[in-house]
Amino acid sequence: MKLENKVAIVTGAASGIGLAIANTFVAEGAQVVYSDVNELSTPLDSQKAIFVKCDVSQRAEVANLIKTAIDKFGRLDIMVNNAGIASTGSILEVDDATWNKTLGVDLFGVFYGTQIASQLMKEQGIKGSIINISSIAGSVGFAGSLAYCTAKGGVDQLTRAACLDLAPHSIRINAIAPGVIVTNMTKDYLSDPNFKKSFEGNTPLVHPGEPQDIANAALYLASDDSKYVTGSTLYVDGGWTAK
Repeated sequence: MKLENKVAIVTGAASGIGLAIANTFVAEGAQVVYSDVNELSTPLDSQKAIFVKCDVSQRAEVANLIKTAIDKFGRLDIMVNNAGIASTGSILEVDDATWNKTLGVDLFGVFYGTQIASQLMKEQGIKGSIINISSIAGSVGFAGSLAYCTAKGGVDQLTRAACLDLAPHSIRINAIAPGVIVTNMTKDYLSDPNFKKSFEGNTPLVHPGEPQDIANAALYLASDDSKYVTGSTLYVDGGWTAK
């Protein structure tokens, strides 16, 4: 049990990567707050986990999420800022609504979760772990995905800069950058023959990853196995960014 007696919040936990992370944390002994804008269909053991609906683009909702976790479990050791949305639009065509919504969820949501959680950890004297789910799109450009790439690049830099602020308080912060993972967000892309060909040409391991691959990386960063790791972005991408 690598997370016994730990309390964690996972945003975007109703499906896909977030659900895999939250389930893995529970299996490893943590008490977990599952959070999402969508309802959770999986029943939870109320002694080990609860669900809180939250739109991470709204600071007040993130603050309420973290307060609810404290009210229920008394502390917060691990914050996983996973909630995210995909969007399309090049620099020539992306509109303000798409830009604002994408950055609101994918970057501002990470900022709110990181800031409010770290303030609480500092107040409680907890040597916590904050994990931000980024993407290979944070370091590799993709045509037609301007807002998404911008947001994920911001997540990587937020993680590095926050590391320097939080290290004096023994709070660690890291990011995970998934490649193509089989989720509801990517299923349409993976069914497109042109995308599949491009993906296979860019990924040395050829096949896409699974949500559990990211959950395993999150478990490492949440546990004491990574007690000397902070300010890093862990690429779980089948080798895409090695090229």
